[in-house]
Amino acid sequence: MGLYRSVRAVTGASGDGPIDWNAVAKAAKASVDPGNLDVSAAEQQAYANDARDARDRVRAVTSLDFDLPERVEIQNRHHWLDANIATFERVMTPLEQQTQKAPGVAQMTNTGSMAFSLRFLSSHVLGQYDPLLLADNDAHALYFVRPNIKHVAEVLDVSYPRFRRWIAFHEITHAAEFGGAPWLSAHLETNMQETIEKLSSGNLDRSTLGQLDTTMTAVEGYAELIMDRAFDEEYDDMRRKLEQRRDGQGPVEQLIRRVLGLSVKRRQYERGKNFFETVVELRDIETASRVWESPERLPTDTELDDPRAWLSRIN
Repeated sequence: MGLYRSVRAVTGASGDGPIDWNAVAKAAKASVDPGNLDVSAAEQQAYANDARDARDRVRAVTSLDFDLPERVEIQNRHHWLDANIATFERVMTPLEQQTQKAPGVAQMTNTGSMAFSLRFLSSHVLGQYDPLLLADNDAHALYFVRPNIKHVAEVLDVSYPRFRRWIAFHEITHAAEFGGAPWLSAHLETNMQETIEKLSSGNLDRSTLGQLDTTMTAVEGYAELIMDRAFDEEYDDMRRKLEQRRDGQGPVEQLIRRVLGLSVKRRQYERGKNFFETVVELRDIETASRVWESPERLPTDTELDDPRAWLSRIN
């Protein structure tokens, strides 16, 4: 029945844009179970404690000046879809404004593809730091997708409270980056808008995508570096089990991950972490944190593989 409603939503796509975002929301929600959000007061407090403890530990490790986001939410999968569909719609608006109305079949294809992608992600995202790109205000948000956290903890056979705390620490490292570098949101927005503008004109080049990839590699790599030093217990077992689960997924799911760029994100983690680990070995964490002083302090694509060159430049 859910699949039927999902197909009905896609085939009923309408409006003037190449994507019917209302239909995206209906189709994605119809095809995914929202999950249990029956959270006790004690569990709500545990999430809040994890976030605050992570903030304090990351502050101590990095000396970055930041605080928790204005919004910290425990969500189900449908809540996550609502938040991210809104972001995707904001980000895609410039492209839609420059694109002529898509024929019916093309609009259905675009709408169906977006619904499928977001539906897949809503079943796999554990936590998300959301800088609310292109929003009308400067508010940031932090989401915990409780049904996914509970499910993965059970599949990996690890303690739910311990796994939940690990997710909190990882996402708070991103809060530290964006809080300690107020320019970072605007920098990402500019990169994304340039990418979308060039895409709409059919003139997308490697340098535009490369700048966005370089920034995200720094974001993900630094988060991994700080996570290793801030989390208050050993967690190699959780990371190993999570990576084994991803590697052991079937060919269809692995294909979907590649199409959605999730394999790229993993490469960003590894490449970025190697860069920052080398910087810390050669200098210290304070030097590594200088990457957030200004956009000019970000490593170039070449410097990501040559940390000594970055160190020479910033000094």
